[in-house]
Amino acid sequence: MQANPIFDADLIRRYDKAGPRYTSYPTAVQFHPGFDEAQFRQQAAVSNARGGPLSLYFHIPFCDTVCFYCACNKVATKDRSRAQPYLEDVYREMTLQSALFDDGRPVEQLHWGGGTPTFLSLDQMRELMGRTGEHFQLKTDDTGEYSIEIDPREADPATVAVLRELGFNRMSLGVQDFDPRVQKAVNRIQSEEETLAVLQAARAEGFHGISIDLIYGLPFQSVDGFLRTLDRVIEASPDRLSVFNYAHLPTRFMPQRRISDADLPTPAEKLAILEATIHHLTGAGYVLIGMDHFAKPDDPLARAQREGSLYRNFQGYATHAECDLVAMGVSAISQVGDSFSQNVKDIDTYSRILADGRLPLERGFVVNEDDKLRRAVITELICHFELDGDRIGARFGIDFEEYFADELENLEPFIDDGLLSVEGSQIRVLPVGRLMIRNICMTFDRYLDTTGERRFSRTL
Repeated sequence: MQANPIFDADLIRRYDKAGPRYTSYPTAVQFHPGFDEAQFRQQAAVSNARGGPLSLYFHIPFCDTVCFYCACNKVATKDRSRAQPYLEDVYREMTLQSALFDDGRPVEQLHWGGGTPTFLSLDQMRELMGRTGEHFQLKTDDTGEYSIEIDPREADPATVAVLRELGFNRMSLGVQDFDPRVQKAVNRIQSEEETLAVLQAARAEGFHGISIDLIYGLPFQSVDGFLRTLDRVIEASPDRLSVFNYAHLPTRFMPQRRISDADLPTPAEKLAILEATIHHLTGAGYVLIGMDHFAKPDDPLARAQREGSLYRNFQGYATHAECDLVAMGVSAISQVGDSFSQNVKDIDTYSRILADGRLPLERGFVVNEDDKLRRAVITELICHFELDGDRIGARFGIDFEEYFADELENLEPFIDDGLLSVEGSQIRVLPVGRLMIRNICMTFDRYLDTTGERRFSRTL
């Protein structure tokens, strides 16, 4: 198991720059509109030739109210009647997508995200899962990893019971912060009681894993206030936590314009919250998986990291690297064969394209051999904090030290700062460097330049 990180505030300030989160490589910035349906169909054929299980993602964009910090593709509305026409379009896309993939490929992973998936009625959720089972081979023995994002304000024990009946066995609960002043500032009023009621219902229904999502860097947050939230969360004992860094980008995300810069914690306070959070959670027995993810030592993520099989995709850290990801709904991103692709982001455009019998693709990217090599390097570093260059070289038929001579030279500042050790082609991220893992991975990103960096959030 990797050692817990060492927090060095001076180094963190120095390395706090914009950079990718590497949920894919190449990142979505490289996706382009030249990728079309014909290319997607070719990549589905590549996927079928390789075989193996599938992962499915469904994007439900609707929310009852808008959270001011949110950067997701969502539609804030209280009109529940908008859900059914959207679902009808999702079923049209599902029909087109499922026809491209061989029958019999089991769905090892399934995820509903949003938005707020429980914006749907219970009958609509039953219908969506039923239609999915008609088009894809869902597992019925509870061995798949079937997860859903939950807004506790949009769920109750009866909802949880239906979700378990439908086959869900993992859930993530959005919390962000229990402090009422913070909640009011971001327009997300959510009591501890309603949150914990959903968590307890999930346990009673036999969910395999429960994750809680928090955000640091929101208005009026402080170390003491955030630790009070953490204490309550630790007492509830979720299997995983995601503690995200709030990226304040009001020029890109309109709801964030409702957040005053003056109310945000100072950079020093934000770093202090991060440091206190890491110490608090690791002190409570959680393992820092990487970046912003924590898990109990016996959680599948922690086991996968110890066993060297941890992976990273658009849902974050994952345990099923062998699955091609087929994503449906507006803005959903697929990873099929040797390609990435993203659907259109606008609901009306999505509907219009599907009415014409076409896949609603907006852009994508076909990776080359260099992309695959660099993706393997970045994945090893960001998931396991070490890299055996000789093994990578043998896998791709290259001399690692020769191929990456410039990159290894560019690692020298990290070595000088005590973030890395490099011996030949063996790279090890030291405890003090774990929080700067995004910066280290950026060294191997051949697409990254100064212009591109400005399109990403800050690394810390």
